[in-house]
Amino acid sequence: MAHRFKLLLAYAGLCIATAAVGAERPVRVFIAGDSTASAYPATRAPREGWGMQLHRYLADGVEVRNHAQSGRSARSFIEQGWLDGIANELGAGDVLLVQFGHNDAKVEDPARYSEPMAAYPRWLMRYVDLARERGATPVLVTPVARRKFDGNQLLDTHGPYPQAVRELARRERVPLVDLAASSMDWLRLLGDADSRPYFMHVPAQKQADDTHFSAAGAQLVACLVAAGWRAADPGAPVRAVAPQDCHRIAAPAPPPVSPSVVVAERDIATTQPGPHDGAGTTTAYPFFADATGFDLVFRKRALHPGATIGAHVNDKDEIYYVLSGRGALTLNGQEREVGAGDAILTRSGDSHALRQIGDEDLVIFIVFDEASRKP
Repeated sequence: MAHRFKLLLAYAGLCIATAAVGAERPVRVFIAGDSTASAYPATRAPREGWGMQLHRYLADGVEVRNHAQSGRSARSFIEQGWLDGIANELGAGDVLLVQFGHNDAKVEDPARYSEPMAAYPRWLMRYVDLARERGATPVLVTPVARRKFDGNQLLDTHGPYPQAVRELARRERVPLVDLAASSMDWLRLLGDADSRPYFMHVPAQKQADDTHFSAAGAQLVACLVAAGWRAADPGAPVRAVAPQDCHRIAAPAPPPVSPSVVVAERDIATTQPGPHDGAGTTTAYPFFADATGFDLVFRKRALHPGATIGAHVNDKDEIYYVLSGRGALTLNGQEREVGAGDAILTRSGDSHALRQIGDEDLVIFIVFDEASRKP
């Protein structure tokens, strides 16, 4: 009997200890969002999403579970099953941060598009309902601004979507982080040139992306999220931080401007398949690919017999100049022959393809401004 009593006491002690451990489970912050928040491997450096930096601004012991996925909208995140992964873990005392909007406005893609005034908030409400069902706290976040200036004026690229989030948060009494407003204030304060290093403008990688962040940009936006969350909910598990603290986060110094240089094409010739999934074999001459401090791209390419530049839609203005040979150009569905001395201007948003014809290589120069490329 004494032995049995000791076993009962031991079992009771184990139950109490287990309950205590459960009670001490740290608060977990789950992020549902798109590429502006998602995590990236080291091979994508310096690109980071703000979710990768949020831990800096949370209280000790709070865990971040970053489920954000590139390219998703509030709708596609659910329909592709990504919210199920959060539902499998989310529990009482947790927090669900929800930021969409960048992809929800893509009317050309019915798998992601949601009409802003009714459909978009209905999808967002699914996240709010899930959090409430699990005893977690939902927090709605308006989409972070893109860095798009027209002269000195910052343009609003999200239209009615941020306002739809604000109205849903007010109606449902959900804490709101108005990241659209705070990030636009920050960009206006910095201006066009000084805000560039916080985004993926990486001359060495020939990138000019005004949507996604460098490490410094991700840290600054994470700081704005934390500051907005603390303002909306003083009891949130967030360190004391204000927007003006975020504005002090410095971007890395730009790389030094490379010196003047002479490059011999024989030293840089590279055999490549036809660009844009084109056919055949080409020889590329990527002049000044390692140069820093300017955005002009200047290339030469020889399309050998049978080679093509595959049909594609331009994400920038681009010039082709034919040095030698003959080609069949298809521009916005219209085909014509081009030859030596012809210059071709293809505008952003237009479609084109180029096919080598005859026995002679088709040799072209290609020129464009990397800074004009659309992400």
